[in-house]
Amino acid sequence: MGVAVRPLFAFENSYVDGLPELSVAWRAARSPAPRLLVLNEELAGELGADAEALSAADGVEVLVGNVVPDGASPVAQAYAGHQFGGFVPRLGDGRALLLGEVLDVHGRRRDLHLKGSGRTPFARGGDGLAPLGPMLREYVMGEAMHALGIPTTRALAVVATGADVARETMLPGAVLVRVAASHVRVGTFQYAAVHGGPELVRRLADYAIARHHPRAAEAANPYLAFFERVLDTQASLIARWMLVGFIHGVMNTDNMTISGETIDYGPCAFLDSYDPATVFSSIDEGARYAYGNQPRIAQWNLARLGETLLPLIDDDTDTAISAATEVLHSFADRYRRYWTDGMHAKLGLKNDRPEDGALIDDLLALLHAQGVDFTSFFRALSPAVLGSPAPARSLFAEPDAFEAWSGRWRARLASPGADLPADLPATAKAMDRVNPVYIPRNHQMESALGAATAGDLAPLRRLLDVLARPFDERPGLESYAAPAPASFGAYRTFCGT
Repeated sequence: MGVAVRPLFAFENSYVDGLPELSVAWRAARSPAPRLLVLNEELAGELGADAEALSAADGVEVLVGNVVPDGASPVAQAYAGHQFGGFVPRLGDGRALLLGEVLDVHGRRRDLHLKGSGRTPFARGGDGLAPLGPMLREYVMGEAMHALGIPTTRALAVVATGADVARETMLPGAVLVRVAASHVRVGTFQYAAVHGGPELVRRLADYAIARHHPRAAEAANPYLAFFERVLDTQASLIARWMLVGFIHGVMNTDNMTISGETIDYGPCAFLDSYDPATVFSSIDEGARYAYGNQPRIAQWNLARLGETLLPLIDDDTDTAISAATEVLHSFADRYRRYWTDGMHAKLGLKNDRPEDGALIDDLLALLHAQGVDFTSFFRALSPAVLGSPAPARSLFAEPDAFEAWSGRWRARLASPGADLPADLPATAKAMDRVNPVYIPRNHQMESALGAATAGDLAPLRRLLDVLARPFDERPGLESYAAPAPASFGAYRTFCGT
């Protein structure tokens, strides 16, 4: 029974009502002394919520899960998943709850979700809690990705619980309030297939089509069209990750959304020096989810989604497999198109030409060979367009190789049908709109999270302010654009569970 409090949201529960087999009603563990640490006022406004009311004591009680407001039906969602290639038929929200759904000011349905809110029936031996650092990390990462224009879940708030969490040491605990287009995952379909069979998969697919891909319902084969739409959104998403050097770190099938949003920022990080084999995650011992593997893994995950949809695509298994396989095989071309378009924008190139593939591939090989910082290099190219190659050249230990590549690139910029010299300032500006100055640099992130865990939120707030405008170079922020100093050493990330 909900407790009457001042209304913060007008909750709806379409997922719980329509698919009761895929969740378990549950309540958050009580937090003894909740304290609001960060509130995303922009996102609150987007959700039609009053930031002042959310910040008040009653609001914080709702955000941490101590109070269930009228209209909310908190549940732990069920899903399965391939974790590092091995199938687990029952995973689910072990430390999280879906509070309910809200229609935002644009009429879009959004999930409100608590993470770190205590054990659920899916906890599998974990304590269900979350340390403060990883929750703040997810908040920062989500805001950074949003500012970069990459589809992502976002955090509305982080609330300290007032209780410590036992990990290697005792750490302050926290709850993150996550906002998502939905939490339906590839793993949700896998769970439905294993535990409910084709009819439950059909109901789930109908729900996902209506919520995320409504045009698929108009197709001759809606379920095949749905598979194609999910595949296309993921091809676009992974290309965007690759174009900014983002490494998710744990691309299990339960961490791939049907909506096409980035979800579950655990051991994620951004590239510094370019190397496709880069792995930061401490749990990815086999480098399955290395930076350069992400497109291939996305296609592998989508194959698992396709398997669950086969009985819906056609009654004849062979026909269904053939149709789904054809869609699946289109992933590589779709991804390559999105990625190539993005690389053209980063390099200021227009009108795709046959020689462009070699120009791009040779550049990446050069960056790898000389260990050049990925973000710094692309940002330094716009001055080169305007006749000042020194910033880019300075990034290379052996600059002659860069000069040779740069000559080819400048010739391509000046080729017939390309920009005239008078248009080059516009080209440079366009490049600056897609090549960020500021990303969540690993050393800056660790410094801010360390200070926050010790009680000082000022560095974190400063970092959030910098990352909110990643393409606008601003005086006094040079340290946020610089790679980590050598003293930072090799970097490893951790899951945060």
